[in-house]
Amino acid sequence: MINSDAQPHFDLDLATFNRCYDQEPFGYAHRLNTLDLFSENNILRLLEKYAGQTKDYFVSAGARTPGTEFFSVPNGGQTPAEAMAHLEENSYRILLKRLENYDADFRDLLNLLFQQVVDLQGGLNGARIERLESALFISSGATITPFHFDPEINFFAQIEGEKRYHVYSPAAVTDSELEKFYVRGKVEIGQIDLAKRDPAYAHLFVLKPGLGLHQPQNAPHWVETGASRSISYSFVFETSATRAAGRARGYNHYVRKLGLQPSEPGARPVVDTIKSQAMLALTPLRSTVGAVLHRVRNY
Repeated sequence: MINSDAQPHFDLDLATFNRCYDQEPFGYAHRLNTLDLFSENNILRLLEKYAGQTKDYFVSAGARTPGTEFFSVPNGGQTPAEAMAHLEENSYRILLKRLENYDADFRDLLNLLFQQVVDLQGGLNGARIERLESALFISSGATITPFHFDPEINFFAQIEGEKRYHVYSPAAVTDSELEKFYVRGKVEIGQIDLAKRDPAYAHLFVLKPGLGLHQPQNAPHWVETGASRSISYSFVFETSATRAAGRARGYNHYVRKLGLQPSEPGARPVVDTIKSQAMLALTPLRSTVGAVLHRVRNY
């Protein structure tokens, strides 16, 4: 059990939090790196628990450049334990997903940190939590994670080693790029072109143990590790409100294809609700029609 008296909280400045939360990236301090939870022995035990759990981990080589297409990088050839054993001689990125399902102490940590964020917000304004997960990132030194964005709100903490975290404001992603992503109705990596980003939206966080950052939903980013092994922890979440905004963006994709200029999510809340509800009906229908067409083409 995580001892709350040890105060493994994020040191979040209230004024910065209120100004930037889910709008702009910002940094903070923490003490998670002092927890026994992240000791070498505990991490090795955790790696063994992921044996055979292929849906809950991702092992990849490092990318050659920040602009490399995310899934073009070789991946899937190693288990987390195997990659960890060769971390110093090769370039590996290990992602352990949903830690809370494999270790009760990680579940306690997730709940503790998330509650801190909720308290700072003054609650969730009636929204439901649709997804709340934690993850551990273990990377070789001098390794690049290529440019992408994620459809989730992220709080990130550096535990060991150094990371140079290049993250952009969500405003660096165009409406049409987001709409093409959200129309699919899936939770996955968002691939966009780094070369098309405005550098005015870029932030650089040099993360060492005891430092972290808040990454808003849809904030594109790429990461490079320092000379030695890097270990990082994060938790991410989606609410019913963020999911509804995503569905409204998906609806806007169809409106834009008609040559119209739809309102952005948040500009007209009542209209957003109508769009979101329409997509709840449309997305399963699209999946069904797509499956039928696929079967027909194969006959």
